[in-house]
Formats: sequence, C-alpha cells, structure tokens
Amino acid sequence: MSLLRPLAIRALTMVGVFFVVLVLLVLTLGLTGFSDRILGAMVGEQLRAERTALAETIRDPDEIERVLNERRAELERFYGLDTPWYARLPGMVLRVLTLDLGEARNLRSFDGSNRVIDIIMDRLPNTMLLLTTSLFITAAIGLAGGVYLATRAGGWLDRFMSAFAAVSFAVPTWWIGILLILLLSVRWRVLPSGGMYSTPPPQEALARFFDLVQHALLPVLTLVLVSIGPYIYSIRTITLNIAQEDHVAMARAKGLPERRVRNRHILRVAAPPIVTGLIFGLAGSLSGSILVETVFNWQGMGRLYYDALAGAPDENVIVALTFMFTLLYVLIRLLLEVLYIFLDPRVRYTD
Repeated sequence: MSLLRPLAIRALTMVGVFFVVLVLLVLTLGLTGFSDRILGAMVGEQLRAERTALAETIRDPDEIERVLNERRAELERFYGLDTPWYARLPGMVLRVLTLDLGEARNLRSFDGSNRVIDIIMDRLPNTMLLLTTSLFITAAIGLAGGVYLATRAGGWLDRFMSAFAAVSFAVPTWWIGILLILLLSVRWRVLPSGGMYSTPPPQEALARFFDLVQHALLPVLTLVLVSIGPYIYSIRTITLNIAQEDHVAMARAKGLPERRVRNRHILRVAAPPIVTGLIFGLAGSLSGSILVETVFNWQGMGRLYYDALAGAPDENVIVALTFMFTLLYVLIRLLLEVLYIFLDPRVRYTD
C-alpha cells in the first residue's frame, strides 16, 4: 500500500501530460487557422459538387446562387464555422478525453466504418506489431552485443561499433527505408517493397501469416537498424562503467565465478538504466513509425496520421491520433515506474 500513493501521484502527473499536449494541439490548429482552412475546403468541395448537380435542374443563375448560399450557411453551421475556433475545438478535445472520438470525414476503417475509434482500433495492432517486434530484436541483440563489447573495450570491433552507432543515430529513418527498398526489393527482388499482404492476399490462415511476416521484414529491419547501434553502445558504456566499480572488484577478489559476477554484480546493477533506454527507445519509435509506415505503406497508426494530414486533412482523426500517441507514451512511462521497483531494490518511493 505504501507504493500505491506515490505511483498514483505519478499517474496523475502523467495524465496532466494529456491536457498539455491536447491544449497545445488546439492552439496550433486554431491560431494558425489550419482548422478553419480544413473545414472551409470541405465546404467548398461540397458546394462545387452541388453546383454541378443544380446546374442540370435549375436554369436561373441567381436561383442557383441563392440555393448555394443557403446550403453554405447550413454546412458552416454543421461544421461549426459559424463559431470561433476557440469555442469549437475545446469541445472536440473534451470528446476525445471521454473517448467519444466522433466520425472521420474522409477516412474509413477496413470494414468501411467512419467512426474514428473503429479506424484507430484497426490500425493500432499493426503499429504495435512493428514496434514490439523491433523492440525485442533490438533488446536481444543490444544486450548480448553490449555486454560482449564491454569485455573487449578498445578492440577493432568496439571501434567499429562506435562508428556504426554514430551513423545509425544520424541517418534518417526514411532514408534507410528507401535504401532497403532499392536494394532488397527493386534490385535483388528478395522482399516485397511495401504493404501488409500480397495482392490478392492468401486466404489460408498459415499462408496469410507468413505473407504478413514477409511484408513486415523490411519495416522491422529499418526500425532495428536505426536503433540497434546506439543501444548496443549505450549498454556497452553502462556495463563497462559498472564493471569498474569497487563492489565488482570485491566480488572477483572473493573468487566468484565470472558468470555470477557478470549476472549479479554487473547486469543487475545496470538493469535500470538499460531498461530505461529501451523503454524510452520504444516511446521514441512511436514518432518514427509515422515515417516507416508511410515509406512501406504499412497500414498502422503512423500511416493513418500521414493520411489524416495529406490530401483533405481530417481534423477529428488528427486530434484522436495525437491523443492515442500520448496515451501510449504515458502508459510506457508508468510501466517504467513500476519496473524500477522490481529491477532496483534501492528504489523505494516515498510520499
């Protein structure tokens, strides 16, 4: 019970992040006039379509203009353009906070629904599939490689990994994705260049699964390549610094086996910063997934964000996706708070 109150306070603090992010989004959409331009463009498109239809039945130009003006007023009331942005957008944010995400104006779910929650729930598993798969691969390779390099600091492999980490961190994610497409899809024709399934997709369950895996290889490889170098090097640095501490020297002086020294006296102490880097890497990859999913046409939340902004922007989807990305970030932070308690016995929250 002594841990519940501090964790609850931190949870409430994270909830405050929702309000800050969504308020900033409201200010951005409103003050820049982006919201009004989106809705104004939609009204204009509908009026142009109706003008063409009216021209076939009404010959009097003045009558057409009168009908269109009445229709314009109706559409502006429907979209809320008869009220200022600061009176319109807070209501939308309130609906998002209560998970009343409304309806999309242009986008649809895989089964044709225009409810924003249906659209997002269709895409969320696809994004989590990419992120969790790349996370586990990065964690496994990073932990093994980082510990290995820490025992051979200064060697040629250590120097090579230092250079690779710098390049991996600096190269844009989208550039790596395009390069892999050019090499593995266009030139060597080893893997598909994009999408989630072949056209037409396999109908049998096992064949469909392997088809999905084949299409996921390139985006997962891209996410791993841009994160594995810095992660290996950070683990190498953490474990190397801890290996030089007095308690490690004392354990070795007592004649403990090297494996026990490594597991109990080095890796256990290094676990909190290692997990912190991994968890924050997952949080950071949420934004990177927008570029990766767009490059590979992967139907996840990142691609949905791009679709909501490109072409005819969909205001409801933009706000809802911002909420969902913020929610995932907050959940990741809370997970990290709980993991710290189990990973490091020295961590004890107090009121």
